[in-house]
Amino acid sequence: MDERENRIFSFKKEKSETITEEGRWEIFTPISIIILSVMSVVFIHSAQVYTGGNKWEMQAVWVLCGIIIYVIVSFVDYHFWMRFAHISYVIGIASLFLVFIWPERYGAQRWIDLHFFKIQPSEFAKIVTLILGASILSRSEIGDLRESLKGILKLAFCFFCPMFLIFMQPDLGSTLVFPPIAFSILYVARIPNRFFIAISILFVVMVGVLSYDVFRYYQYKSENPYPTEATVAYEDTSLIPLKDYQRKRILTFVAPEVMDPNGIGANWNRIQALIAVATGGISGKGLGNGMQAKLGYLPSAVAHNDFIFAVLAEESGFIGGMIAITAFMFLIFGCLKVASKSNDQFGAMLAVGVSVLFMTHIFINIGMTLGITPITGLPLPFLSYGGSFIISCFILLGLVQSVYRHRKEFR
Repeated sequence: MDERENRIFSFKKEKSETITEEGRWEIFTPISIIILSVMSVVFIHSAQVYTGGNKWEMQAVWVLCGIIIYVIVSFVDYHFWMRFAHISYVIGIASLFLVFIWPERYGAQRWIDLHFFKIQPSEFAKIVTLILGASILSRSEIGDLRESLKGILKLAFCFFCPMFLIFMQPDLGSTLVFPPIAFSILYVARIPNRFFIAISILFVVMVGVLSYDVFRYYQYKSENPYPTEATVAYEDTSLIPLKDYQRKRILTFVAPEVMDPNGIGANWNRIQALIAVATGGISGKGLGNGMQAKLGYLPSAVAHNDFIFAVLAEESGFIGGMIAITAFMFLIFGCLKVASKSNDQFGAMLAVGVSVLFMTHIFINIGMTLGITPITGLPLPFLSYGGSFIISCFILLGLVQSVYRHRKEFR
């Protein structure tokens, strides 16, 4: 084993001989997966029971396929993916280019339409980017900030490519998932604190610039309340690469009483979701009895995916909501437990990166249902409908399970 390989597999190796024999399966994540998957099928069916939709049947199929893939991935030594990290990354980036061949759907180009089903490459781009990022840092020389700079720059390029392509689709929600993953694996790599301080300052500056841009957009909308064909869109004059509808979402979140005082425009879904959660009470109204989805106040186009937690909270109440949140907590705890038991940095980075990815999805999705985060269209792991997303979740947790299963094996 050369010096580089020795550095890769030396993380916590000194503790391997003292670890007592444990089960080959980390049980928290599989139990959480089963609970959330069952709840997903049940509440997707409930959300569509009065519209005649069959999304719950497809969700059940995706879950069964996902379980098979989860088991297969967990049995494969996670170092295998490290060896092919660059190849899988190139394939992932190529798939992000392919989406621009297909026509727009709902104002975006995010899917590859294969007629029988649609694939959303951004979900799988998250996986290959995490794998390559963890591979890069585990192989890089990490010391003071200057010594670590080469690895940081490589990681920045690794994450920038998919972020840029996903942002151009446009898919702001999925784009926002990448930075937390990158910073989490940088933390595991023990990058000096000065780097995180500098990034925090840069983040504050960027928020300030974005806030000013959104404020200018508000002024523009006030001056042009009834745009005509001759009116130039604000997005064509701004240096910030955001679409006007994205600025409108931010303004609706920050000042809903200004952008949509009657609650019949961009603020509609947020209000209906809040009503659903608030009227659920302790035990809920019962399956199929949720009035918001039943009467169409919570639109059928979003009730089974982006706002599935609102349906769950209305029909199963505080108890059902807490069961789902507790399952998510155990899922994240399981990932962090695996990271703490990993024998190398690569495995620890994978497990921590997956936990942060799920935390980001969970916080933003439930937050937008409760009105504490902007509406971004980011799905809720295992609960929201979606084939590509469900399969990607199973693959990610299969990788974490693989880290646990192969934690004592060294090459």
